[in-house]
Amino acid sequence: MKDYKLAEAEEKFADIIWANEPISSPELVKICEKEMNWKKSTTYTVLKKLCQKGIFQNENALVSAKLSKEEFYGMQSRKYVEDVFAGSLPKFLTAFCGGRKLSPKEIEEMKKFIEENA
Repeated sequence: MKDYKLAEAEEKFADIIWANEPISSPELVKICEKEMNWKKSTTYTVLKKLCQKGIFQNENALVSAKLSKEEFYGMQSRKYVEDVFAGSLPKFLTAFCGGRKLSPKEIEEMKKFIEENA
């Protein structure tokens, strides 16, 4: 699995793209200048890096996602479970719940999820 870990500034930048896509690269530069105090060169450098990671694409000065925000964070979550819990979803859920009781609604949602994905 590809490593899609992002630095804090890269995550904020990615959120800007996801919130505004498709967006022209000049418009992205303006937003990043205003919201992140970045110069044009910084915006293009980080954009190029995230395009190389396969998260975004910049074609004909139009920036769009190759991975949705949900797909990206889903991949990160799966990688975390693989790395920390040897890929064991039950071990992850046990640690995540931390000994607290699940609500009846949470139990029903989990049952539904298991039935749909079994």
